[in-house]
Amino acid sequence: MARVAGVLLAAGGGRRLGGRVKALLPYRGRPLVELVVGELRAAGCAPVVVVLGAGVDEVLARAALDDCLVVRNPAWESGMGSSLRAGLAALGGLAEPPAGALVALVDQPFVGTAAMARVAGALRSPETLAAAAYRGERGHPVLLGAAHLAGVAEAARGDRGARDYLRARADRLTLVECADVADPGDLDHPADLRRLSEPPTAH
Repeated sequence: MARVAGVLLAAGGGRRLGGRVKALLPYRGRPLVELVVGELRAAGCAPVVVVLGAGVDEVLARAALDDCLVVRNPAWESGMGSSLRAGLAALGGLAEPPAGALVALVDQPFVGTAAMARVAGALRSPETLAAAAYRGERGHPVLLGAAHLAGVAEAARGDRGARDYLRARADRLTLVECADVADPGDLDHPADLRRLSEPPTAH
């Protein structure tokens, strides 16, 4: 099976959450970043690149990320695009580049391993582009075949990440339905934090 790397974007400062660092939000007794890294690994992703920004020293002190390739993004406040570029650049520096990259977001903790594995399993060639879909609507995680990594990095600006690149290639994008195994809800507002203490939802 072709090797798929995981790229976890975990640099956000949680401005709308009162400045709480998203990577350190507690979920199931662990920092969120640590839990999502574990899910990427369980989905078969290797290596796992974690892009950090806000509170980076505290995150490194509190979360077990020893087996990850950690990337510091000093430009994290400029938006998700800079973190995506940093994560993809780290893959380019590997001695054995992966066949593709599965990009996940730390503030979507209810996506889980099953959806990650399903999307990662869509890799067929370096030209593959795939994304999780939730009742037909494109979401995360996103799978980028190796042939697209440079192009996505070039297009990633501000908070848009890979959005424009994928939209321009919609005819080549495989949507992988995941609503039966995952919830794409994110953590953007204080009210969302209540979900971290709720029992997992059955799909």
